[in-house]
Amino acid sequence: MIRLLLVEDDANLCYIIQGGLEDMIGGYEVTTAANGEEGLRVWREQKPDVIVSDIEMPVMDGYEMVRRIRETDGDTPILFTSGRVSPKDVVMGYELGVNNYIKKPFLAEELNAHITALLKLTRGTGHTAHGNVFHIGELFTFDAEKQMLYDVRGEEKSLTQREAKLLRMLCEQKGEVVKREQILARLWDTEDDYFASRSLDVFVSRLRKLFAADETVQIKTVKGVGLMLV
Repeated sequence: MIRLLLVEDDANLCYIIQGGLEDMIGGYEVTTAANGEEGLRVWREQKPDVIVSDIEMPVMDGYEMVRRIRETDGDTPILFTSGRVSPKDVVMGYELGVNNYIKKPFLAEELNAHITALLKLTRGTGHTAHGNVFHIGELFTFDAEKQMLYDVRGEEKSLTQREAKLLRMLCEQKGEVVKREQILARLWDTEDDYFASRSLDVFVSRLRKLFAADETVQIKTVKGVGLMLV
């Protein structure tokens, strides 16, 4: 049973989504909240498996709710729903820690597919890979299994699952171009989704900032093809 927190101020839409997941799809236990403040309270009390939230809501919007959740919880998958989303809004959401977007209106089957892909990514396959440690440039060591980036100055950084998976792909093919559609297929379960593509750009930007102290490390964009770690 998937425990889902649905944060939506439209009571009718909330009823439709809840019914679609619990009655039509099955396998869901849906708890609802009417705004971000109420969503925070339910999240603290129930620790759901996944959160599906609107963005524009009274009292507290979705952005602020996600910001507060991500202060202590970097793992729970969060999916934003919205009728109108600009590129700026998409980037802002991903920078705060949202995992994906789905555009209104949508079918219960479509939402279920997004949730299934997110849970598959965050829960992993259960297998432990070998060769988990990579030396990057002159300063950094990356432990892919622990999702930790260390540098020789004694600093360390915990990466999100997608950051770690993306960096591992680049490390495993260092000096070679990793195709963009290959990354999207593995990390977002799609090859050409607009929101996933924007999310990838945000994650690349984050990784570049982490390596900014070492000039020998570059994540190059090969226009129209993909990315390459050199």
